[in-house]
Amino acid sequence: MSHPHPELSAPPELPKGGLRVIPLGGLGEIGRNMTVFEYDGRLLIVDCGVLFPDEHHPGVDLILPDFTAIRDRLDAVEALVLTHGHEDHIGAAPYLLRERQDIPLVGSELTLALLNSKLREHRLRQTPFHTVKEGDKISFGPFDLEFVAVNHSIPDALAVAIRTGAGLVLHTGDFKMDQLPLDGRITDLRAFARLGEEGVDLFLTDSTNADVPGFTTAEKRITPVLNQAFQESKQRIIVACFASHIHRVQQVLDVAAAHDRKVAYVGRSMVRNMAIARDLGYLTVPPGVMVDAKQLADLAPERQVLISTGSQGEPLSALARIAHRNHHFVHLEDGDTVILASSMIPGNENAIYRVINGLTRLGARVVHKGNALVHVSGHASAGELLYCYNIVKPRNVLPVHGESRHMLANGELAKQTGVENVVYAEDGVVVDLVDGVASVVGKVECGYVFVDGQSVGDVTESELKDRRILGEEGFVSVIVVVDSVSGKVSAGPEIHARGHAWEDSDFESIKQPIVDAVNRALSEGSTDTYQLQQIIRRTIGRWVSGTHKRRPMIIPVVVEA
Repeated sequence: MSHPHPELSAPPELPKGGLRVIPLGGLGEIGRNMTVFEYDGRLLIVDCGVLFPDEHHPGVDLILPDFTAIRDRLDAVEALVLTHGHEDHIGAAPYLLRERQDIPLVGSELTLALLNSKLREHRLRQTPFHTVKEGDKISFGPFDLEFVAVNHSIPDALAVAIRTGAGLVLHTGDFKMDQLPLDGRITDLRAFARLGEEGVDLFLTDSTNADVPGFTTAEKRITPVLNQAFQESKQRIIVACFASHIHRVQQVLDVAAAHDRKVAYVGRSMVRNMAIARDLGYLTVPPGVMVDAKQLADLAPERQVLISTGSQGEPLSALARIAHRNHHFVHLEDGDTVILASSMIPGNENAIYRVINGLTRLGARVVHKGNALVHVSGHASAGELLYCYNIVKPRNVLPVHGESRHMLANGELAKQTGVENVVYAEDGVVVDLVDGVASVVGKVECGYVFVDGQSVGDVTESELKDRRILGEEGFVSVIVVVDSVSGKVSAGPEIHARGHAWEDSDFESIKQPIVDAVNRALSEGSTDTYQLQQIIRRTIGRWVSGTHKRRPMIIPVVVEA
């Protein structure tokens, strides 16, 4: 399923009256969600998010969708619709807007406010904003849009119904069906049913929890667990969660107020997002509970609560710096409680456990999803997805937003409810809806685009491979000077090694074999510098492999004197 259509070529021309769907991210991965819809020569984009790197991406800050397939057609984009305000749905929008700054942006009040703060960070002037809410209808070119309330782990999430001459598409965005949400805003199944009665030709559904049986636990179940953790703690409490998880922060504020504790935010994104949420009325701060982080230190430990970023073990986050004792003003004490109120995003487990171990060594009691109900998912489990399929009764289903196993599980659920046509795709695979039938028709170029510092797209997969080798296997440089008159090695080899506790002196025994190999090649008439470098590489490479069981990056340098 990771490569279900390896033989696909470029898609043919879209038949007249057909709708083309091009996922550029989010299919086969958790994050980077972006889908392009094409009808009558015009384009509509739904979401434009980032993927966060793991240990296989050393030095990479963010991973973006690949805009190559639409780069020369950006003038045909009618609008960018954002289903909700999480980074994996809005984080890449500034990079798209760098390429065409006047793309109309469509989303809910909170979503656009969070995006607007990102645009300011990127020094982009405000593009046309169209604020919508559930029940609203708005048209862009040939796309008639209707928005439906869905419940997620961030307020103000929306599903979008897209009507064109090719039929009705319903895109859920990220959603779940919490029946007792903290903000009272439930997924509007009545609207789903009404659209189902109209006839949904293509249903794009969130797959993230499709392989989890039953129903996702209600957010309200977390409050008693937080309450118990606060009761048991005699010292400071640090709660780490996503900087956009407004519901979780609301629960912590309410429990802190009930226990007469003061709260401070730590982490720039947390401070920024919660200010936006408070100003727009999505976060209700109990009177007198908030203080500045530096003022908090003046209070007794049993009255302190810090809400921090870093629940995914991000190395530069506030929590990681606290765990490694290099935060500039938060110093963990023996007996403090740390609550990790978030899930583990696949690929982040090792980083998270490193932080948990660091906190534990410092004497903290760490409460996390593995030992307490301090987080529930924001995504619909299998039981909820079955409900949706039975209510919507779509003609065609395209599972989105998830790894390959999630999308396969989602497709199986759809088939169980009688959906006959489930289309599996991955990033770049093109799906056409023609005469009411969806099918795979081709594939467009679609790779990873890496952000490394200020550089966007300059880092290639081969460079990342080099970085991984450097990090895992080490680095050896060998400098040899060759006398072009005598045809022999006149100086060196000078060997420098990094990695695996190597010392330069560890390589003394290979120096003479390198000299012998180069001299032999020179006596046989090899004077090409590149050939001599390859001889050095092979000689030291075999020796390091046999002696140290490593395959380091080897940089041979031959200097002619």
